[in-house]
Amino acid sequence: MSTADVLEQPTQAAEQNRDNIVNDFSIVVATVNGSGSQTANGLLARAAFKMGVPVGAKNLFPSNIAGLPTWYTIRLSKHGYTARREVSEVLVAFNPATAQDDYAALPAGGVVLYPDDIKFLEPRSDVIHYALPSKDIVKKANVDSKLRDLVANMVYVGGLAYLLGIDVGALEEGLSHHFKGKAKPVEMNMNIIRMTLDWAQENLTKQDPYRIEPMKATDGLIMIDGNTAGALGAIFGGVTVTAWYPITPSTSLVDALNAYLPLLRPGEEEGAQPYAVVQAEDELAAIGMVLGAGWAGARSMTSTSGPGISLMTEFAGMGYFAEIPGVIWDIQRVGPSTGLPTRTSQGDLISTYFLGHGDSRHVILLPGSMQDCFEFGWRAFDLAERLQTPVFVLSDLDLGMNVWMTEPFDYPDQPMDRGKVLSAEELAQMESWGRYVDVDGDGIPYRTLPGNTNPMSAYFTRGTGHNPQAVYSERPDDWEENLNRLQKKHETARTLVPKPRVERKEGTEVGIIAFGSTDSAIQEARDQLREQGVETSYIQLRALPLEETLRGFVNAHKRLYVVELNAEGQMCQLIRLFMPERATDIIPLAHLDGLPLAPSYVRRAILEGEKK
Repeated sequence: MSTADVLEQPTQAAEQNRDNIVNDFSIVVATVNGSGSQTANGLLARAAFKMGVPVGAKNLFPSNIAGLPTWYTIRLSKHGYTARREVSEVLVAFNPATAQDDYAALPAGGVVLYPDDIKFLEPRSDVIHYALPSKDIVKKANVDSKLRDLVANMVYVGGLAYLLGIDVGALEEGLSHHFKGKAKPVEMNMNIIRMTLDWAQENLTKQDPYRIEPMKATDGLIMIDGNTAGALGAIFGGVTVTAWYPITPSTSLVDALNAYLPLLRPGEEEGAQPYAVVQAEDELAAIGMVLGAGWAGARSMTSTSGPGISLMTEFAGMGYFAEIPGVIWDIQRVGPSTGLPTRTSQGDLISTYFLGHGDSRHVILLPGSMQDCFEFGWRAFDLAERLQTPVFVLSDLDLGMNVWMTEPFDYPDQPMDRGKVLSAEELAQMESWGRYVDVDGDGIPYRTLPGNTNPMSAYFTRGTGHNPQAVYSERPDDWEENLNRLQKKHETARTLVPKPRVERKEGTEVGIIAFGSTDSAIQEARDQLREQGVETSYIQLRALPLEETLRGFVNAHKRLYVVELNAEGQMCQLIRLFMPERATDIIPLAHLDGLPLAPSYVRRAILEGEKK
């Protein structure tokens, strides 16, 4: 596999007349999965961030424990762009198995940093070579033989620090953060970095134009992954029960809950936790626990991916029909089947929206940033309890597992919305009450919770047919009445879900519609299109059901391009159902190769569409 595709236009690396390329290039590190390279790669990204340089980091790793190739791309952009680029100018070739292909993919004028025992079969005269005596440095460092393979990656960290000008203090600070202040591993790794720096200063002559220089563009920002942001949002949203089963790429969300719940919600007494995180025997059991806890009044959630969603289908339909709140995070990966577990996708949209048997449509939140992941972490509970229904949050691997820059998160700006919950006192003032009676005309009935002492509070919860009083019924009129009310509730949800973000320019004929992790690529592509004379408007959808803001956006443009990471154009299909009268003007730009979206794809696809 190659680390890059060839761009149609010349890259910065090919501009030989430039003496310095500062804070505007990409580094790709090719290593072996399981070799400890993630520590080194994360260290490099965070060091650049600490130097004030905007950073976008993408980890491309295999779906096994160890042994297969892995690539980690660090994009530096003084302009603040963080999307994946299709080419990287600086290559760290530390995996012999892929070195030849990685080397061949370098653009002219690029740089390769590699161990001196790797010999390239077809040496290139249009790239700059830096060989490092990796094994000799590690050997001289007197590192325990069991740890040598793990610390060997610090050799390329030291090499890049010398060549690119990375601040050594930022590297040491990053190691201290990673190892939680433990002096021994910090010093062991820093020793390798310093030894490589000393060797490079004596033996290497810098010939390339690439440099990292301090900026202040990251002041006040933090770096975090979406799974951690979502977990923090859930904690601030009052989660009390989490049931889950491990599956890539969602496991780290629950790992983050386990890490932060003891810190942010300690029990009043030692050993008494005001929350429960339970690993179930499978995803079916997990969602059963979530719905049981939600029925009892807990704020409950689970985290999974596409295959887990499939196993949850019957319970999701029951939650929809019995009207039980719960939150399900789907960190999407590539399918069908078990697909590509460690690649990113937006392919679960339609299957999740209609998940269940028969007529069901679910509320779905679509985060597109770290801020969204945090916000939807708590807002999903409010919507689930207000609407009395399962609410799905469809993130993806790129958002969930990669590290992103973001503003710090704000505490939720509103109190928890528990929805229509009747107390014993309220019931005492009522002549009658029916669990599924639509009192307010919004399709949402009132509910009671276990522990309510009023005898009227009891009702029988079932997933089979029932009348407004929750009594079993197979009467056609009861069934139709119930489904009509659920449809009305879905229309109410349309007014409650987060509104899209709109960037509209008056007089523009071209509109871009997208959602989720494609946002950073689309923002950059819009700048590229503007430079080529194509002005665009943009709407970032944030939820299903589709909100009325979309209708106005569509009607304001002649041509609409729907950009998404799946093969079938699933969001495009849903928008065409929403606005069939404009179906022929709504054009799918569906793209799925397992990689985060690149701006160049969006630019090329829209330019091609505008030629027609």
